[in-house]
Amino acid sequence: MSHAEVAPNPQDPALPVLERARRLVDDLRFGEVSRWKERNPGKLAIGYMPIYVPRPLLEGIGCLPVAVFGGGDQVDIIKGDSFYQSYICHIPRSTLELALNGSLDSLDGMLFPSICDVIRNLSGMWQMLFPEKYASYVDLPQNFDPELGGRFYVLDLQRILRDLEARGAAKYDPERLRAAIRAENSRRAALAELDLLRVKEPFRVRASEAYLVARTGGVLETAEHERFVREFVAAARERAPRVYDNVRVLVRGSFCEQPPLGLIKTLESAGCDIVDDDFQLGLRYIEGDIECGPSDDPLVALSNAFLRRGQATASRYIGDEEKGAALVKSVREVEADGVIFAAASFCDPALLDQPMLETALDRAKIPHTSLKFAENTGQFQVIREQAGAFSDAVKLWGSAA
Repeated sequence: MSHAEVAPNPQDPALPVLERARRLVDDLRFGEVSRWKERNPGKLAIGYMPIYVPRPLLEGIGCLPVAVFGGGDQVDIIKGDSFYQSYICHIPRSTLELALNGSLDSLDGMLFPSICDVIRNLSGMWQMLFPEKYASYVDLPQNFDPELGGRFYVLDLQRILRDLEARGAAKYDPERLRAAIRAENSRRAALAELDLLRVKEPFRVRASEAYLVARTGGVLETAEHERFVREFVAAARERAPRVYDNVRVLVRGSFCEQPPLGLIKTLESAGCDIVDDDFQLGLRYIEGDIECGPSDDPLVALSNAFLRRGQATASRYIGDEEKGAALVKSVREVEADGVIFAAASFCDPALLDQPMLETALDRAKIPHTSLKFAENTGQFQVIREQAGAFSDAVKLWGSAA
């Protein structure tokens, strides 16, 4: 478990990339989206909630897909609290707060993928509050038979294309969608390179840094984000390391509402190298390439990728597959020492899934611990103590090997 960590260095070659990433992530008024619209007059910027929508579908008709992660710890919730009960997760309230205070005015519409009942309700509330803007619930299939769930999904993608064309998007062209899929595959390859570097040399890329670099993809076109990721990876490889002793962990449960960046850094300072996580799952939901040949129907290709290559997550039905098997496999693949469950408070999908995942880890004799957070959490001392105790216990009494 002994390895290296990057020493603080003002000459860090990755610092300029990280500084730009932080500016983009912290800008909750989406200035980059406004600048994109100025460069592309008449084109649409379509927001989406954070777990998964088929981004190439939007870029294939000239739209900019924009990931909306809520307000994090930067926004005081005033109006948003009046629309939701106190016993649900935080992200719908902060998302409404952003919309009501004008932060999302650059968006021409919103897509709400089927994460849970709360997001379903948010889609309806959005339609009532902002009737002049496009809003749609994306009912992702739970049946993975291509002739049933696959056909259903293709029909829903065609509906979205018609809706957005009526709002001013470019007319659907299969070749343009194929090009958007190729661009997405190239971006996916860059993210895979970033993730592999984290696994092999976590002292070169901290999880908190990878989080920022990946999240910039929420406001950048796919090709630009690919270049951004590759620039960071190249710079990170040039860093000078020093020896440090951490445990290797996976983090699971944060696929929708995102933890504050300070929480991720707290886990790192407590002795944990996060070598795999489900933060911002929308960019990594499909495992591997979206397979689409020159003569393939690109809508069917998007559907098949979701059906066959979608990651195991609490919001995805897995039929007769064994719950937790994918998590155990991931632990083995990245040679992790344990798992930290970090779920948003009141997140029904994550918290209902967790006991079954813990059972699978117990059978495999993989150490684990759990915590809950809200996106606006500001105090992390208790979490640091808990994560530090977990890290020390794994070092003293064994790992998942």
